[in-house]
Formats: sequence, structure tokens, C-alpha cells
Amino acid sequence: MIRADLDLPASIAGLLTTIPVLCMGLMAPFGPRIAARLGPERAFAACLAAIAGFGVLRAVTPSVPLLLAVTLGIGIGIGVAGAIPSMIVARRIPTRPALGTGAYAGGIVAGSTIAAAVAVPLAFGDDWQRTFLLVSLGSIVALVAWLALVGVRNSRPSGGARRAIRLPWASSTAWLLVLLFGLQSILYYGIVAWLPNAYVERGWSTADAGALLAIFNGIGLITTIGVPLVADRLGSRRLQLLLASAASVIALLGITLLPDPALLWVTILGLALGVVFPLVLTLPLDVSDDPGTTGAAAALMLLGGYLLAALGPFALGAARDATGDFTVSLWLLVVVAGVMVAACTLLTPDRLRRGIARVPVLSSPA
Repeated sequence: MIRADLDLPASIAGLLTTIPVLCMGLMAPFGPRIAARLGPERAFAACLAAIAGFGVLRAVTPSVPLLLAVTLGIGIGIGVAGAIPSMIVARRIPTRPALGTGAYAGGIVAGSTIAAAVAVPLAFGDDWQRTFLLVSLGSIVALVAWLALVGVRNSRPSGGARRAIRLPWASSTAWLLVLLFGLQSILYYGIVAWLPNAYVERGWSTADAGALLAIFNGIGLITTIGVPLVADRLGSRRLQLLLASAASVIALLGITLLPDPALLWVTILGLALGVVFPLVLTLPLDVSDDPGTTGAAAALMLLGGYLLAALGPFALGAARDATGDFTVSLWLLVVVAGVMVAACTLLTPDRLRRGIARVPVLSSPA
């Protein structure tokens, strides 16, 4: 609808999706710095306000340059916010990190699923601006709910707490978190981008292939919300991630070698990645009990992980172009899942217990 209305080439239209995803990585390191100045609760409220405000502006923008500019503003709000929730969990419910992380991870998945489902119906024909406006008004509801629930009046840190921590560039554990987040993101974005196309290529109808993706996302949503309720009490983090990662390997092997029971494989894959996503987001809390260091670890994880993730759909598409079908692309996903299993084995209890040392203070904001 947007392309037809504004006469956009596909490359420019693609920026509407690419800009926020890149911002989720590139802007993540700024979140802990802003949280050090304002307090995590206030900083997160400011990000929500930016997302909602720029979203409303995007609904009324009359030109392509302005549309891209306000999309950048939305992306910055999303990207800066990325690492802040882990800091809030570390401050408010440090004894239940998976539960706290699962709450906002479930919100991420639920929000994206609901928005995708209602986007076209809310347009009432071809009014895409109405969809943008209504979804952005929903963001304002989220902002009001956040202010009411957490209260930000007294959340600003004082003294030594108002110090931003450097990103843990020298920590091998932090880079392991980057690798794990990047691998699971490559799997997710690769599946969303190309799995339906792979089944259409095998003779499925577009509707049936698209339904696989809906099932994958729906099961992933249920798992993302449900697993954190028990994850803090059930086994070690390494065991949890190993089992889920191994399940993703089995599902992708099934899709590649024995594709007909697609519903079975997609169900297993949705369950597996629905477990991996919130648990990987929990890892910064597992390796530090200091909110500042937790935020710094989460920021580096998101920065490196999303940059890795951005390569996934492109590389899989390039493999399809080079070989003429999706077989090699699917095998690449199997390899990525196998590497994720290997990376999970490195999450030893001793490594998690040592965690990430508090690194020198970046600045002491006034």
C-alpha cells in the first residue's frame, strides 16, 4: 500500500524495515548511558515516548524523506531502549531473572505478532496511514501503563549509581553472549524471510506456506511467555539452552530432508526458538548482579547480535540465487543451529558464576 501510494521503489521501501533493525543493534550501547543519567525507568519512558511520538508523526508525513526520517526516529527509540529492561529486571527482581526477562520478551513477540495481524484490517481498504496512527496510539497506552506501574518520579539514581559502565569488549563471556544472540536471530529472521518461499518452491500454495509462518510465530509466542515462568527453577541455563538448540537442529533437518510433515517441524521449531529467545536475553543477568554491568553486557550483545542477524536473510537469499533453489539455504540454517548447540556447551556453570567483571566507569554525568 505504501509503495503504491508514494510510488516507492522496493529498495527504498525496504529501508522501512531495515532502519529499525539496524538501530536495534547500533543504538543499543547508548541505552545504559542514558539510563545512568535519568535512571532506567525514566530512560525507558523516554524511549517509549519517542517511539509513540515519531509513530504518530509517521502517520501524517506527506513525503518520502520525512517518512524515512521519522522511521529513523522510531528506530532510535527502539534501539536505545533495547538494553534498558535488563537493567530494570536486575534492580527490581534480581532473584527471578528469567521471569523478568520473559515478561518483556513476551511483550516484544506479542506486540509484533498483534501488529502484523491487525495492520491490513486497520487500513480499512488502502489507508496505511490510519494503521500507523492506530498502532502508535497503542504505543501511547503502553507509555501511560509504564508510568502508572513503575512510577518514575524517584527512579533517578544518585551518586555512584549515576555512572555509565563501559561495554565489556575484552570479556570472552560477553562475546559468547553476542554469538548466541546473533545465531538465534539469524535463525529467526532467516525462517521468517525464506521458509514460506522454500515451501512454495516445493509446490505448496502461498496461503498454506504462509500459514506455516503464522503457526511458527504463534507457538513461539506461547513458549516465550510460558517458559520463563519455570526457567528459574528448572535445570541449569546451559541445559535449557542445549535442549532447545538441539530441538531446532532436529526441526531444521526435518524441514530439509523430510519436508512433508511440515506442521510437525514448524511446531518443534517454534517451541525451540521460543525457549531460546527469552533465555538468551536473560544471560546478561546471569553473568552480573550489578545493573550497570548487566546493561553494558546486554548492550554489547544486542549491538553485535543484531549486526550478525542483519546478514542472515541476505546470505540465505544469495545462496538461493546462486544455486537455483532453497536447499543450500536450508542447510545453512542447519549449520547455524549446530553452531548454536556448540556455543551453548560453553555456558558452563563456572563461566556463568565468574560472570563479567565490572569494567572502568565511562563517565560520571552531571
